Amino acid sequence: MSKEKQKTHRANQASAQNIRIAPRKARIVVDLVRNRPVEEALQILQFTPKKAAPLVANLIESAIHNVMNSEQLDWDTDDLYVAQAYVNEGPTLRRFMPRAQGRATRINKRTSQITVVLQPRV
Repeated sequence: MSKEKQKTHRANQASAQNIRIAPRKARIVVDLVRNRPVEEALQILQFTPKKAAPLVANLIESAIHNVMNSEQLDWDTDDLYVAQAYVNEGPTLRRFMPRAQGRATRINKRTSQITVVLQPRV
């Protein structure tokens, strides 16, 4: 194995796919916690009245546990911060609603893929 492949690992991140919330709404919450210490980010999310707030909080906690359980990383969990947090668009569920005069309109039920990456403060 080359040195570059040994250094890259995914133990410091957590992601959730196909979450039933629009990416536009989830990005509002993710922007609140990006580049913040983990404790501060969790406190912000605790008092954020958005549907995506508990989802992002669970992802941050999952990433913390991934770092703690990793044999490759010897990071102190108190020094971690949210280095990257982003929301990508997932598959869209297409539904139809009946309208007047025998027509139908498409309704897009969007899904999100949320990823959180933690790094230690240097």
